[in-house]
Order: sequence, then structure tokens, then C-alpha cells
Amino acid sequence: MDKVAVHPPVMDNPAGRAARGRHLQGFVLQSPAIILLLLWSVVPLLMTLWYSVRNYNLVDPTQQGFAGINNYWYLLTDPDFMTSLENTAILVGGVLAISVGLGTLLAVLYNEEFAGRGIARILVISPFFIMPTVAALLWKNLMLHPIYGVYSAMMRAVGLTPIDWLSRYPLATLVMIVAWEWLPFAVLILLTAIQSLDTEQKEAARMDGAGMVAQFINITLPHLSRAITVVIMIETIFLLTIFAEISVTTAGGPGVASTNLAFLIYSRALLQFDVGGASAGGVVAIVVANIVAAFLLRAVARNLET
Repeated sequence: MDKVAVHPPVMDNPAGRAARGRHLQGFVLQSPAIILLLLWSVVPLLMTLWYSVRNYNLVDPTQQGFAGINNYWYLLTDPDFMTSLENTAILVGGVLAISVGLGTLLAVLYNEEFAGRGIARILVISPFFIMPTVAALLWKNLMLHPIYGVYSAMMRAVGLTPIDWLSRYPLATLVMIVAWEWLPFAVLILLTAIQSLDTEQKEAARMDGAGMVAQFINITLPHLSRAITVVIMIETIFLLTIFAEISVTTAGGPGVASTNLAFLIYSRALLQFDVGGASAGGVVAIVVANIVAAFLLRAVARNLET
């Protein structure tokens, strides 16, 4: 007959009890932070999803009940929505092109030795510490005002007629203002990255007869590729939500010429009092931001693997 092995009962050893106690203690200590994170992030998201399928207008309390996808349909078929998406893409793309392009050149320049380099570095980084609202007021009233702005005085000094920049070129002016704000960030990151470049490579290239342009294209730029990718990712996440500069300077106008997706949601909620439509816009903005973030994270991961 086959013998059946009889295993003795497993005893609960002290080490196992101690491990379970540590895990329980860790969960108890972490639970307040987890609960706070849930309340801070999940609850507003659920409330936004709830209101996005409801008829809810702050001015007309008779608009109540379940709306289904009507809020989304109204938003997606609204011409202002497509205009805001286009303006968002132009704003993000223009600021990235200026901040990354000019930031790379300034980082290369400020890495070289020249008189007053320390002061120049401080001046180029200082705009990053100015609050967006203050920066917008500075450009609107001090620099770009058609009557007493600095640019208007410069144009009159050479016999030209001053331009009302915010009325004639609202989106381009916003790109300039926001790029001025974010250029120091790009310079700071890229300057830090370029300082880690091995100088022996540049010396060897110089001895082989490579000029400054060839060194920049073949040595400096490949070395900065990872830092540039990180700058693009971080700036894009923040640029998708630009609001203060638009609110202070153009208020989304003329018409919707400078309205991005974030300002469109604001106008639906607090100017038109349509909470349901604004919540639907918020959900769409979350989807768009996550799609963009997924592509950026994948690009960063590929760049880090190389």
C-alpha cells in the first residue's frame, strides 16, 4: 500500500507574526496620506464626471436632470471648441519652439567664458521667478501698451506707428509672453546638462578641424537630446493649462482668437454659468492631457534607453 505522507501542522512562527505586524503598522501609518490623496484627486474627478452628464446651470435652476452625452455633443460640435484646440496647439508649439530653440543657444553661449557671465545668467533666469499674473500685467501695461508702452515709444522714436499688439496679434503676443516666462526654465535645465559634456570630445573635434557649428550639431546637440526631451515634457504639461496670462491680457479675445481649452472651460463655468458643459470640457481636457502625456512619457523612455 502506498504510504500517505502526513505533514505536521504548520506552526505560526514569531517571524511571520512580526512581519504581518510591520505590514499592518505601515498600512496604518500610510492610510492618512492615501485617504487624503483620494479625497484630493479622485473625489473632484468623480464630481466632474457626474456634473458632465447633468443639466446644471447656475442662472437657470429649472435646468435639472440627466443630460447623458448632450453636454459632450454640444461641446464637441461647438466651433469655439475646435478654435480653442487649435489655439492650444499653436500656443504650446510656439512656446516650445522658442523656449527650446533659443534656450539651447543661450545655454551654449552661457557655458562659455566671457565678462559678466554671472550677471547674465542671473538676468536670463530671473523671469522664471515672476508670477504669471504679474508677468502678464508687466507686458500688457509696461511693454505692449499702444500709448505709453516701451515698444510704442521705440516705434515712435524711429518714425513708425505703434501697434496694439494684444488686439491685432493676440495669440502671437501670448506666445511671446509665455515663452519669455518659460525660457529661463529651458536655459537652466539645458545649461546644467551641457556642463556635464566631456570637454575632451570638443577638444578632439577642434583638433580635427571641426568648426563651432559642426561641434554643436555632432557633439553638443546629441548630448542635450535627453535634457531637451525632459524640457519639452515638463513644459507641455504646464502649457496645456495656461490661464492667467490669457485672463489678464486678452480675456480670450478678440472673440475667441486667443481662447485656449483651459480658458474655454472657465468661460463656460463662470461666465456662462453652465456647470454641466464646463464639466464636460474638463473631462475632454483630462483625456487630451493624458494622451499627450502618454506620448511624451513614451518619448522620454525611448530617449533614456538609448
